[in-house]
Amino acid sequence: MVVLTAINLVGISAGKTTQNLLTVVECLGLVLVIVAGLMVAPPAPVQASMAASPQQGGAFGLAMVFVLLTYGGWNDAAYLSAEIKDGHRNIARSMILGLSIVAVLYILVSYAYYVGLGMEALSKSPAPAADLLARAWGGTGAALISIMVAVAAITSANATILTGARTSYALGRDWPLFSMLGHWDAAAGVPRNAMVVQAVIALALIALGTWTRRGFETMVDYTAPVFWLFFFLTGMTLFVFRRWEPHAARPYRVPLYPVTPLVFCGVCIYMLYSSLAYTGKGALVGVGVLAVGAVLVIFNRSKS
Repeated sequence: MVVLTAINLVGISAGKTTQNLLTVVECLGLVLVIVAGLMVAPPAPVQASMAASPQQGGAFGLAMVFVLLTYGGWNDAAYLSAEIKDGHRNIARSMILGLSIVAVLYILVSYAYYVGLGMEALSKSPAPAADLLARAWGGTGAALISIMVAVAAITSANATILTGARTSYALGRDWPLFSMLGHWDAAAGVPRNAMVVQAVIALALIALGTWTRRGFETMVDYTAPVFWLFFFLTGMTLFVFRRWEPHAARPYRVPLYPVTPLVFCGVCIYMLYSSLAYTGKGALVGVGVLAVGAVLVIFNRSKS
């Protein structure tokens, strides 16, 4: 976290170049998994399909919390909208193209797991990619998957550093209480103060995950409810602003309005319920932090 933050503090070019290189390596790793499952590993024995038990069906919401987390980041391009050339066209293009590439890769990887391991082994495996590569290349495959997991984690962290600090910067510009975050380093092209504060908060969350000894699960518990709540609120703003500002320019069209945003908001509500119902006490910590934020907003308004 410290090293990646330092790279991004050097400037937008350094952060962007690092992200591009890491993304290429991560995609090549996914291609490697696909090749291992479809071409190298011995075909798994054909098995009858496994019917979902009531317990499995009840855990569908929990499964979707983790599955949809893997697609998280599709919206990050929006955080860079003020810095992207011809943003009203390229933002939508980058989101659609990026999500399409990720979806194709993930579907092929899932199919490679199924072919290389079989449904029964896949259902019992805590680490399907590691099992698949070990089946294909033995100890070398196990070492490769360790490297791939590390690269994937670093790639996601760098992307979040690059984009996340810009939301804090916008907060500092809009709210006097957080004006310290609203400083922009023109020479480097980065929100320096927001990036440093973000790193401090991230290190605190890393410490929390280490203390609970369930690092990844703890972070999902902590962030998932807030993640889906804000997705829902963002979707609802489409209806609100169309009513409040009916004559405003709308450079982005919404196909099948209002059906499309209603479906999106409905899914967000279901995922919010699932994250609160299945992720345990960690979810309460995230909601508690959100409540503190609400108090700060009220305090800021009283001072305005």
